[in-house]
Amino acid sequence: MKLTFLGTGNSAQMPVYNCDCVACARARSDVRYVRLPCSALLQGTAGQWLIDSGLMDLTSRFAPGALQGIFQTHYHADHAQGLLHLRWGVNLRIAVYGPADEAGFADLYKHPGILDFSEPFFAFEERQFDGFSVTALPLQHSRPTCGYLIRPDQGDSLAYLTDTQGLPEQVERFLRAERPAHCVLDCSYPPTPEPGRNHNDLNQALAIHAAIGAGTTWLTHAGHELDRYLMAHSEALPSNVRQAFDGDQIQL
Repeated sequence: MKLTFLGTGNSAQMPVYNCDCVACARARSDVRYVRLPCSALLQGTAGQWLIDSGLMDLTSRFAPGALQGIFQTHYHADHAQGLLHLRWGVNLRIAVYGPADEAGFADLYKHPGILDFSEPFFAFEERQFDGFSVTALPLQHSRPTCGYLIRPDQGDSLAYLTDTQGLPEQVERFLRAERPAHCVLDCSYPPTPEPGRNHNDLNQALAIHAAIGAGTTWLTHAGHELDRYLMAHSEALPSNVRQAFDGDQIQL
């Protein structure tokens, strides 16, 4: 199996509208540093699954029947807005697996169209799919949010943890015991004296990396402040922690 980063940015994306900082200027001059809404594609021999749906071109990016399902981390706009258009397709059904959230996003639950929200994940629930299993991990965010531990039947495990600030103690213990080969981790900000809400700064992300003992940690959901900081402090990342960029791939 492999995971491809479709987007690695926060809700502002990259470059940020009307920002002339060095990170945004780099993204305008070099497409490799553009960051779309945070999302990924999981591909195996039995098909492909989307992780989050904030991209606004889902109907042109994926041919009918190309997706076996969507693993939704939560229902904030930058992670779910692409569903608003996708739902109006016809003659197929797409399962959307995510946390139970009574509010959902906009009117998606009221008018789901081709989307099937009928089987939400619950905390630490494990489900078997064709070629891999998924365990839902409750995260610390401003609305119900799931991370996912993905275990291929053959290959390396991966934890996908965004959006979150820190980890619940039970999740940290679980991942420490699992020791995933890869961890995709929310890291939105550079080191800050007083971390904000909902997302990790670099210090918090590195502390999570050390606590769970993942083989390699990939930082995602980046803001331009973080990119700007790491452009000036490349030594800030240990050798087994990497910045993820759109298009990067992880072989599992």
